[in-house]
Amino acid sequence: MATVITKGGISPSADGTISATESKGSKINVSSETLSSIPPLGVAVAERRFWFQRARSYDPTAIATQVSVFDDPDTAEKYQPRPDWENIHRFDPLERWTWGEEHRLIRKIDWRIMVWACIMFMALELDRANIGQALTDNFLGDLHMTTNDYNLGNSIFKLAFLCAELPSQLVSKWMGPDRWIPSQMVLWSIVATAQFWLQGRTSFLACRALLGILQGGFIPDVILYLSYFYKHHELSLRLGFFWTAMSIADIASALLAYGLLHMRGVQGHAGWRWLFLIEGLMTLVIGIFAFVLMPAGPCHTASWFRGKNGWFTEKEEKIIVNRVIREDPSKSDMHNREPITPRLLWQSLKDFDLWPIYILGLVFQMPMTPIGQYLTLTLRGLHFDTFQANLLTIPYTVIHMITMLGITYLGEIFNELTLIAASGQVWALPFLIYLNSVDTTGVNRWVIYAVTTLLLGYPNAHPIQVGWNSRNSNTVRSRTVSAACYNMFVQAGGLRANKQLLAICCMNIALYVLVKAYYLFRNKQKARKWEAMTTEERLEYLATTTDKGNKRLDFRFQH
Repeated sequence: MATVITKGGISPSADGTISATESKGSKINVSSETLSSIPPLGVAVAERRFWFQRARSYDPTAIATQVSVFDDPDTAEKYQPRPDWENIHRFDPLERWTWGEEHRLIRKIDWRIMVWACIMFMALELDRANIGQALTDNFLGDLHMTTNDYNLGNSIFKLAFLCAELPSQLVSKWMGPDRWIPSQMVLWSIVATAQFWLQGRTSFLACRALLGILQGGFIPDVILYLSYFYKHHELSLRLGFFWTAMSIADIASALLAYGLLHMRGVQGHAGWRWLFLIEGLMTLVIGIFAFVLMPAGPCHTASWFRGKNGWFTEKEEKIIVNRVIREDPSKSDMHNREPITPRLLWQSLKDFDLWPIYILGLVFQMPMTPIGQYLTLTLRGLHFDTFQANLLTIPYTVIHMITMLGITYLGEIFNELTLIAASGQVWALPFLIYLNSVDTTGVNRWVIYAVTTLLLGYPNAHPIQVGWNSRNSNTVRSRTVSAACYNMFVQAGGLRANKQLLAICCMNIALYVLVKAYYLFRNKQKARKWEAMTTEERLEYLATTTDKGNKRLDFRFQH
């Protein structure tokens, strides 16, 4: 978040001119006689971020363009986008638009960009999670494997997934996510489909490793891609729907498994083989379509498939570009196909101010992960049959979707990320206490099922924390690397089951409080130095500083 410095807005300089910017991004001089022709900005208001917050006084014809660093000629030059930025031809500080235009355009972006991102994520989840359904269909017995073999395969998959996160993100930044993401999907769908021909332990472990390598990095790749189209608070909410799509995929997976596992015996094959084959082919089709349904950016949607005029008009492209860049000028500091050099990678990795969020990513799901991983096996142990075990996973998934979206909305409405994110730990605490204090072997199986369902329906802070990580990065290169690093820590948190779930949950609550205290402290440090400067000293700082990203004194961490 950059601090806006103004000296009463746009004003004439000593020679009677002001600095402005053409749509090409080059500086021009505007005489004082033309000051009256500069379009006015919108009234500075607290933005009503969601439709249900809009009062009856909402005016869709009012100017929505809010004040930014580009409206003051003294600061505009300091934040000028790079001349090779892919959207520079649509950058125009004088561009104005209404709230009605903005909200209609956001809905259009949702349909064109966000819905497809969710469909791709659902495909990932189908191929990533269907191993759980396969387990209920004598998967281990057919392949002459033990539970230990399955656990090893699960660990290999997660380790491979984790190790591939950062390399995949670096490839995506170099090639462009619109090219790399579809390539990933096609490659892993081939491996997923090939699981139809699994013969034993060796082929099982090899497929788990390949799937982890090819699927790793998909999530941070998509997050970086979505940041080209959305403002920060919009991205956080969309990420809530993004992970809701994963939950929908889990429900669909359970329903598909119910039908596909009934194919056991068709042409002499087990039901789990048909499960892998059919769901893998579904992903292959989605991956092929992704090549033509993912534009490189908001200003590059024209193609033979999407139409010669693209999805957005010139006016809409200008709104997308300028609304995003006015909120966060750092989004123009790299081209979307520019690679991260080793030096930039090292600068991003050593950014200690993002490590508190990484640590949260490591531990926040630990209290719930082991229970979720072995839910279908637990349900079989409670004497539910194969098909009941799969269907009984649906209720917790529905609850999880509702609670996750709920806290994502609340975090943005109240502008409180840390404490709202901690609510998931508070939710889980009483259920973990119960499971640790009773002899579950003597409790009715439906009671155990109900407690487990409510525990796993906890409000997941993942969308909040991913968006939070993106906000606090403040450069494209840091946002690229930090998205992968955060997800690596999340994956590392699920590598092994930990029996001290209750203790970890209590620790997590304290950890969230400490993270909030850290960012409050860092912001006070910066504010003390910044407020001690005169306006001229601040302008000099902006012109000469070597501070980058979130180390700049005019940046404030979100918490």
